Amino acid sequence: MKKRIILLLAALTLVGCWGRNTAGKENVADEGKMTYYEMDGFALGTTYHIVYMAKDTVSKSAIDNILNDFVESCSIFDSTSLLSRINRNETDTVDTNIRDCIELALRLGEESNGMYDITVKPLIEAYGFAAEGKTAHPDIDSLLEFVGYEKISLDGNRLVKQDSRIQIDLNSVAKGYCSDLVGHYFEKRGIENYLVEIGGEIATRGTNNGKEWRVGIDKPIDHNNSPGASLQTILLLKDKGLATSGNYRRFYIDEEGNRVNHTVNPKTGLSVKQNLLSATVLAPTCAEADAYATLFMASGLDESIRILKENPDLAGYLIYSETPDKYGVYISDNLQNKIME
Repeated sequence: MKKRIILLLAALTLVGCWGRNTAGKENVADEGKMTYYEMDGFALGTTYHIVYMAKDTVSKSAIDNILNDFVESCSIFDSTSLLSRINRNETDTVDTNIRDCIELALRLGEESNGMYDITVKPLIEAYGFAAEGKTAHPDIDSLLEFVGYEKISLDGNRLVKQDSRIQIDLNSVAKGYCSDLVGHYFEKRGIENYLVEIGGEIATRGTNNGKEWRVGIDKPIDHNNSPGASLQTILLLKDKGLATSGNYRRFYIDEEGNRVNHTVNPKTGLSVKQNLLSATVLAPTCAEADAYATLFMASGLDESIRILKENPDLAGYLIYSETPDKYGVYISDNLQNKIME
């Protein structure tokens, strides 16, 4: 489950002489001066919050159109989306959104020896975390026949499946990719300072009144559904994507009393049970941060630390359980000076 990243309101109000406006309201700044604007909305089954500096407002409908186009392309919850039709084998043609996400997924699948895998939809669905209801006693071995990143490939704009029953779930990269899409839209308009947050996944460029953006990370307490109520730490962010994944919100207890987390090991087909509680990742793009955060939750603490040490473009803040009553924290070396306690 993706943790909700809380934008610290104190940071958002530090706009100095540029002033502060809410997108959609009249721009009260002097003509030609740069102003920070904020925009809020709903998309991808969650909320979004955007802050940007510009001479005038950006149309909210333009942002909503970008996000709605992605839903029509990549949603597994919309039966009419292109991805849903691909999963039903009604077409094998992918668009730019799907192709970009699959290319990233295949790269991480190879890097991780299959621990990051977007073909896990049959498993996610069987456990009840996809569009369909859960299966009481899923036949994991039979479902694993249709799971494996190496069983799909791209041939131009065509998706090639080794078996027609293979299905794809892009939720582990969707919000991060969409944050990047909105960021790219801003950059095309010449906007150099922005923060885009969609469902907790953040893309940033530039600064907030000359200072790095500040975001808070929630403590991974079971059923902590009040973002910002209990912060673990505050991170400084600039020109990076950030995403957090964890299993403390999206889980259930089955009929036998076992905890079933939404993160699934694509090799065993089992719900992941390990001491890594949440993984926050900083990466060059939010899509990469999103995907790596999911990979870390599937791989566990030790493997996540290894990946961070071998990838200087990544930074990580990992929270794990040392005992049932005590948290431990691993902070990658390149993130040490970005922590505000």
